[in-house]
Amino acid sequence: MALSAKPASLSFEASKRSAKKSDTLFLRSLVESDDNANAIVAPNAAPANTPTMIFVSFFMVLVIYLLNIINPQVFLFFSSYKNQSIMKRIFFIDLDNTIYFTRQNEEQLMGKLYRFLENLDLGISQADFQLAKQEMLRTPFLKVAKKYRFNEKVMPEVISYLENRSVTQPLKPSDDYHYIKSLTGRKFIVTAGFPKQQLSKVKMLGIANDFEEVHVVDVSSTNKKERFEMLIDHHQLNKDDILIIGDDAESEIKFGLELGITTFLLDPENLHPNAESTFKGTDLSSLHAVAGQSDYL
Repeated sequence: MALSAKPASLSFEASKRSAKKSDTLFLRSLVESDDNANAIVAPNAAPANTPTMIFVSFFMVLVIYLLNIINPQVFLFFSSYKNQSIMKRIFFIDLDNTIYFTRQNEEQLMGKLYRFLENLDLGISQADFQLAKQEMLRTPFLKVAKKYRFNEKVMPEVISYLENRSVTQPLKPSDDYHYIKSLTGRKFIVTAGFPKQQLSKVKMLGIANDFEEVHVVDVSSTNKKERFEMLIDHHQLNKDDILIIGDDAESEIKFGLELGITTFLLDPENLHPNAESTFKGTDLSSLHAVAGQSDYL
C-alpha cells in the first residue's frame, strides 16, 4: 500500500487546540491499547512514569503533530488505519461542482438558459450579465438573480422556465468521481435547485444507481440544514457516522458544522481560503483517508 509522493491536497481547518487534542488522543490510543496480544513489551522495560517514557511520549506527539502540518494525508492514513472506529459509513454529497463540474459541461447545462435570458429585459448591464453567467456555474440561480438584482417583472417567467427545464444531453462526471463511487456505505445526494432540472442531471450523468436517495432542496423555502436533519431523523442515523462532501462553504459545509457533522470542502480553485471545514481538499484524492477507509489508498 503506497502513498503518493506528490504534495497532499488535504489541509486541516481545525484550531491548534483541536489539532493538539486530536494528536494527544491518537497517541493515547497507541500507548494505552487494550489489545495486549499485539503489544510489544521490551525486556526490563522502565516503569511508565519514568523520565524516559515521558520523553518518548513527548517525542511521539511531536512527530504526529509535524506529520499533520507537513503532510496531512500521511497523518490521516496512519490515524484512520489505527482508529477504524471513526470510519464514516454515511455520506451526504452535493451534486453541482462536486460530483461533476459545470464548467466542463457548460453548453449542455447552460447554453439554452443563456439564450433564453438574453431575450429578456433583466434590467442589468451586459457586463453584469457576463459576471452573473460565470456565477451561475457554481451558485444556485435564485441566489445569483438576487445578487445582481434581476428585473422582478420577468422573474416569474424565468422561474417557470427553470421549473420545467430538463437536461437532455449526456453529462460527464468529474475525473475524481471514482473516489466517491468507491466509498463503502450509504450515499445520499443532497443538492439545491429545481427538482426536474436536478434529477435530470443525475440521469444524464448515469449515476443514479450509485446512491440510495437523491434529495433536491428548494432554497427559496428551506435549506440543506433542514434536509440533513430530516434525513438523520428519518433514517435514525448517528451523526458520528456521517461525512458531508461539497463545494459550498456557505451551504452544506456550514450547516454540517452547525450540526456537529464532519465535513469535507472541495475547493479546487481555492475560492474559500478562510472557510471553516473539518477537512479541505483541492481534489478528492484524500477522501478515503478522511472517511477512515484507507484500504483504498
